[in-house]
Amino acid sequence: MMTGEQYVESIRSMKTEIYMFGEKINSAADSPILRPSLNSVKATYDLAEKPEYEDLMTVTSHLTGKKINRFCHIHQSAEDLINKVKMQRLCGQKTAACFQRCVGMDAFNAIYSTTFEVDKKYNTPYFNNFKEYLKMVQEKDLTVDGAMTDPKGDRGLAPSQQSDPDLYLHVVERRADGVVVRGAKSHQTGISNSHEVIVMPTIAMRPEDKDYAISFAVPVDTKGIFMIVGRQSCDTRKLEGGKIDMGNSEFGGMEALVVFDNVFVPNDRIFLNGETDFSGVLVERFAGYHRQSYGGCKVGVGDVLIGAAALIADYNGAAKASHVKDKLIEMTHLNETLYSCGIACSAQGSKTESGNYLIDMLLANVCKQNVTRYPYEIARLAEDIAGGLMVTAPSEKDLRHEKLGPYVEKYLKGVDGVPTEYRLRVLRLIENLTLGAAAVGYRTESMHGAGSPQAQRIMIARQGNIAQKKDLAKAIAKIDKK
Repeated sequence: MMTGEQYVESIRSMKTEIYMFGEKINSAADSPILRPSLNSVKATYDLAEKPEYEDLMTVTSHLTGKKINRFCHIHQSAEDLINKVKMQRLCGQKTAACFQRCVGMDAFNAIYSTTFEVDKKYNTPYFNNFKEYLKMVQEKDLTVDGAMTDPKGDRGLAPSQQSDPDLYLHVVERRADGVVVRGAKSHQTGISNSHEVIVMPTIAMRPEDKDYAISFAVPVDTKGIFMIVGRQSCDTRKLEGGKIDMGNSEFGGMEALVVFDNVFVPNDRIFLNGETDFSGVLVERFAGYHRQSYGGCKVGVGDVLIGAAALIADYNGAAKASHVKDKLIEMTHLNETLYSCGIACSAQGSKTESGNYLIDMLLANVCKQNVTRYPYEIARLAEDIAGGLMVTAPSEKDLRHEKLGPYVEKYLKGVDGVPTEYRLRVLRLIENLTLGAAAVGYRTESMHGAGSPQAQRIMIARQGNIAQKKDLAKAIAKIDKK
């Protein structure tokens, strides 16, 4: 396995094509705006090196028998699924940000079982292709970005009906040695910090959408791939040179629009190619795994936000107020409810035909449906406890200013014994998690990541088995089932 420093150097050595603010970025490892995001991924390597986290962060590969990072693992039991959620909570606690390797891990497990079933029906080579690919990923301890979301264009039209065919990524040329694809993937979290990108279709496809039913993996610095980094609230604070105003000075996240401009994919890197009847299967399984993930990662970040709210209550002198205590209890209740859902859908996981374990799909969607709501309430309560100074405090430069600094120290002081700077640091952390750059990976991502709320409600309706529940009611009420 790689160390954190080896990971950073591996990203620095890549020839990835990155654009931000209309300019080309030479290296994600050396960009002040992108480096905190890289540090979040680095933490997944650093934690795997610590003996106290070994059981959560590492596991034995069922393919090679070697010790690997759990982010590269294929789940072999319900216990593996549970440990995945525990690992994600730990990483959230240590970074207070999105650590970006979950999408790739969830893609691995969805593709593993799906390719097995595609091969069984069509005698294709996809399952073996994927196993050989995954062995390489495990051996090199790579970070892999999972790319599912297409720009979509007119949501009322199928991929093949769009006026611009590139609004869904698709095959534009089939050759003896592979395919050429064109299109884009949106909202790609951590793509600038990844070695590889693994692409999946974004919706269930019909036969006429055959060219869009494509799944593959290529290095992110493959010719024809480039990324346009998205804006985040308060992102340019990272260019100011200070630490306090960033809220979280070490860790962060990033997202980008990734363009595939006539990218060649060799045959041995293809995992689905026109089998439209399995595109929906792959999408649903990936979505299920990723909705499970939110019961871990968002809970870990929530732990930090609850701690920050409790800390600012101490610094404000309000910790003993009954309403503050009650708000902290409510925040904890909501956060642990999310965790309970993540653990529950894992504990109820079952073995697929391919041998890996799939979460309980209904409970995974219930988990993510709750995540679309509870972090918003946790954030609201944190803002309530923090007070208005969270969004009106002067800058760090004012705090350090020869003339202004003493006045900032004097008038923004809280309880005796706590430096004004500490109070400002906690307020900025709360701002970062609820409104700033980290809110992309906590609050807003809680709404739209792994599918919008309506996507989960569709799956809940599909998995909820209302007919069975009617039969249960009829049996108790002594009503004829006819």
